Amino acid sequence: MHTIVWQMQHSINKQQLEMAAHYLQRGMQIAFPTETVYGLGADATNDEAVLGIFKAKGRPSDNPLIVHIAQIEQLSALANISYELEEKLMDRFWPGPLTIILPVKANVLSKHVTAGLNTVGLRMPDHPISLALIAESKKPIAAPSANRSGRPSPTQAKHVYEDLNGKIAGIVDGGMTGVGLESTVVVVENEATIRVLRPGGITKEMIEHACPEANIIVEADEETQEAPRSPGMKYTHYAPKGSLTIVKGHIDKVASYINSKIADANMPHKVGVLTFDEHVSHYNNQARIISLGSKDRLDQASSRLYDALRTFDEYQVDIIWSEATHKNGLGYALMNRLVKAAGHQIIQIE
Repeated sequence: MHTIVWQMQHSINKQQLEMAAHYLQRGMQIAFPTETVYGLGADATNDEAVLGIFKAKGRPSDNPLIVHIAQIEQLSALANISYELEEKLMDRFWPGPLTIILPVKANVLSKHVTAGLNTVGLRMPDHPISLALIAESKKPIAAPSANRSGRPSPTQAKHVYEDLNGKIAGIVDGGMTGVGLESTVVVVENEATIRVLRPGGITKEMIEHACPEANIIVEADEETQEAPRSPGMKYTHYAPKGSLTIVKGHIDKVASYINSKIADANMPHKVGVLTFDEHVSHYNNQARIISLGSKDRLDQASSRLYDALRTFDEYQVDIIWSEATHKNGLGYALMNRLVKAAGHQIIQIE
C-alpha cells in the first residue's frame, strides 16, 4: 500500500482534507494530529475499517479504542449520559484531552471498537485539523495512537511514517503535537464519584477544580489481566527498543549511580540518559544524554518524552537510564508513561 503524506503544518488544505475524509468514508485508515499525539483513524461504525487499525498497529483486539467526535451533537447517537458530572466534564474540558467512558448505544459502533464491552470512550480533540477531518468525514472516528503497538506514541508525522508507512492509506502532517501524552481517561461511577483510569493532560487537580463536589479516585498504576476498560491499561506501552530503567532518589545519588553504570557498560553497548536541563552536567558525557526540558516545566517534558525515546532508537542506544519525577499534576501522567515504557523496571536509591 502506498501511504500518502498531506502537508498541513501551516494551514489546512481543503482539497487534501476532503481527500483524507473521503478515504475514511471508504473504510481506509488515516493518521492525523490531535493536541495529544497523532491518532490512527478509521470509521468507527465500519467493522473492516476498525479491524484495519488493529492490523496496521499489530494491536491486541481486546484493547478498546477511543472514538473521536467533532460536535457534541454526535454524542447522543453513540452513547448515553447518565450523570450530571459527565455533562459538567464535557462542558469544561471538551474540546480537549479528556476521554469519558459512557454506556454505548446498541448496534451503532463496530463491536471491535468496544472490545465486547458495553461502554465506549469518547472525546472531542482540541486540534483544528482533527476537528475539521472528523467533521468532513461525517463519521465518528475510532483513533488510537498512530504507532506500532508497544512503541512510543507519535508526536510528529515522521514518527507515524517510521512505524506505519505502507500499512495505512495516508498521514496528515500537522507538525508537532502539543500535550505529547495521550488523553486522560475517566469514568463517572455515580452522582459523586469520578475515577481516573488513565492519567493525561487533564490532571486530577484540574478535575477537582472543575468538579469540587466529586470524589476523584485515581486508578492504581498496575497491569491487569482483566479486560481493560480503557486504552493504555494493558500490555507494554510506549517502549523504546533499548532497555529502559528508572532511577529514583536524590539527584546526586541518582547521577552517581547512573554514572557508575555508564562506566561499567561494555562497548559496543550504547548508553543513554534521560534527564532535565538542571541535571545535564551531572552525567558522564560518554552517554547519549537527552534533556526533557526544565524539571519545573513538566509540560515540556510531556511534549518531548516520546520523541526522546525514539531519538534513542535512532542512535541505536540499547541501555537507557532515566530520572524519575514527582507525581503531582502532570507529573503523574509523565511517570505513568515512563513506568510503562520501562516495563516497571525501577531502582530506588537510598
